[in-house]
Amino acid sequence: MKVKEVADLVGVSVRALHHYDEIGLLSPDTITESGYRLYSNENLSTLQQILFFKELDFPLKKIKEIISSPSFNQEEALSMHRKLLLEKRNRLDAMIRTIDKTISFTKGEIQMTNKEKFEGFDFSQNPYEQEARERWGDEAVDQSKVKLGKMSTEKQAAMGEKMNEIYRNLAGFRQESPASPDAQAAIKEWYDLLNKMGNYSLEAFKGLGQMYVDDERFTKNIDQFGEGLAAFMRDAMAVYADTNK
Repeated sequence: MKVKEVADLVGVSVRALHHYDEIGLLSPDTITESGYRLYSNENLSTLQQILFFKELDFPLKKIKEIISSPSFNQEEALSMHRKLLLEKRNRLDAMIRTIDKTISFTKGEIQMTNKEKFEGFDFSQNPYEQEARERWGDEAVDQSKVKLGKMSTEKQAAMGEKMNEIYRNLAGFRQESPASPDAQAAIKEWYDLLNKMGNYSLEAFKGLGQMYVDDERFTKNIDQFGEGLAAFMRDAMAVYADTNK
């Protein structure tokens, strides 16, 4: 199949397929003398695996490492995809039920307890936990989980809203220098908040900022508050760490 045919079949853009080829994630089995990329059935099976991993928020760099590994087993991977997607579906179903109940509650049709308002939110599932353990060790991550585990559901939700508030605040300064007083005051709030959840040294804080750019999952989540916010936070966090050593 030609690249346009694959794009139409799968629902991804031709540009995305070209990008996968450029980074060595998925290269077509054949390129004709006239330059046409021709994808085999084996290529399509690999593409299916890539899209399953993407649905589970794996970055492209990590997907490439996994599927390029000599120990990669397609059947095992499919079983893992199924398990994780079922877990994701269950969490989404719970959140949809909470939304439906909240709609009825706002209309005065039912009563809701505070606990019911937060059913479906699960702060124990952290897709970045393994990366955090690799960078900063089990102790720092475990301390963070213990602190979060001691918080009530309402406090965890409030913590999440505080994080969003800081993101929005920082987004307002991203056209300024990361070293500006406003940016540094806002990034200090971020540092202080993170240390309420864990135990971040200045060096770990700086490394976390770099991950905001290196890991596209972080970039995507942060940049929803403003294009380029992840890169701005990385620079501001580096300035803060270097200044306060």
